[in-house]
Amino acid sequence: MTITQALILAVVEGLTEFLPVSSTGHMIIVSSLMGISSDEFTKIFTVNIQFGTILSVVVLYYKRFFKSIQFYFLLLAAFIPAAILGFLFGDYIDTLLERVDVVAYMLILGGVFFLFLDKVFPTKENTTTETDQISSLSYLKSFAIGCFQCLALVPGVSRAAATIVGGLSQGLTRKNAAEFSFFLAVPTMFAASAYKLLKDHAFINQDNISLLLIGNVVGFIVALIAIKGFISFVSKRGFAVFGYYRIVLGLLVLTLYYLGVNLQVN
Repeated sequence: MTITQALILAVVEGLTEFLPVSSTGHMIIVSSLMGISSDEFTKIFTVNIQFGTILSVVVLYYKRFFKSIQFYFLLLAAFIPAAILGFLFGDYIDTLLERVDVVAYMLILGGVFFLFLDKVFPTKENTTTETDQISSLSYLKSFAIGCFQCLALVPGVSRAAATIVGGLSQGLTRKNAAEFSFFLAVPTMFAASAYKLLKDHAFINQDNISLLLIGNVVGFIVALIAIKGFISFVSKRGFAVFGYYRIVLGLLVLTLYYLGVNLQVN
């Protein structure tokens, strides 16, 4: 992996991690198009630059993380389902990470659903109740949102999309659902990144550690911008545009795939 490739992947991660378009799917597609071999360091890189993106959430919402201990129990309740399934089916999930066709199909299916999301879960955005809504979540509702997050174990579904839908299903507004998705990303992505780092740290050396550092810094900066823009956009316009984007991207990838263009991660 070159510095240029690392920079591009970091920008992609920062832009897509908190948007309902599947950051993992984009990373797989972009890696394939750039011909990046799927060696152990590449796998470490694509997972561990998430440290930078989750740090952006902590920085932007630092007051929330110091507000009350209940907040952490809510996140724990939502984190448990994906943690259990990820541990049990981790090897199978790893095999799906190399299936570009799976990513494309999931992008399309999720895109179609997002076209109707605002009608399925109509919400009235009210800025005066945004903070209270999350604070008043029950542990059962948090757990239910966490169950939705499990859908994102399939590449292309999108962790952000799954948890946002979960939040809407529990009566949260679009803004609140998106913000809870950000908060839940912190323990979820930290656990996945830390586990990958501990498991495969031997593949990090003096020659490639600089790529990892660059990726985290760039991902952090880009994610800061993406989060602010996303919250403002969905509060005013909803999710349909992300549905159209997912469908177009998924169809493009499938077209290239069935035309014989090599999009597989080698």
